Amino acid sequence: MRSDLRRWRRLGAQARLRRAKPVQITSGIAALRSTGATWTLPSWLSYLGKSNADLRQFDDTWYCISEANVAVEKTKERWFEAEVNRIAGEIALMGPQNDSAKAEAHFERALAVARQQQAKSWELRAAMSLARLWRDQGKVQQARELLALVYGWFTEGFDTRDLKEAKALLEELAS
Repeated sequence: MRSDLRRWRRLGAQARLRRAKPVQITSGIAALRSTGATWTLPSWLSYLGKSNADLRQFDDTWYCISEANVAVEKTKERWFEAEVNRIAGEIALMGPQNDSAKAEAHFERALAVARQQQAKSWELRAAMSLARLWRDQGKVQQARELLALVYGWFTEGFDTRDLKEAKALLEELAS
């Protein structure tokens, strides 16, 4: 049991850092489903979608994101809903059409969900994604204002990856 937990944590870390291969994540999802557990399914499906997008397998990618959204609705376990939407937005920008309108809608949905849940870490990630999109569209002031508002809420954790990235993006947007 303890070794299984370590394996799951290791695979989760690899998936979040985009080092896990789709076959590894698919195997993990199958193992999860075999136990009847559902509480992490949306996250794993999102990571699988992102991994497939990295390989330019967009049909598989959107299937995974759709399945993640279905899992959120079916189980009513909404703790990862904001991140599913944020990841979907990132994928929309990676696709062959580079659909910035679709990405923006996903990022805004992620922000709304995170705010409704008062999930500041998810809100920060969504704000960073939307700020990057707006920066690339020339909406630098709007991007900076959004990110500064969310970043300003934090009082600790400034050594974490997300807050370091947010600070660097804010500095870039200020120059």
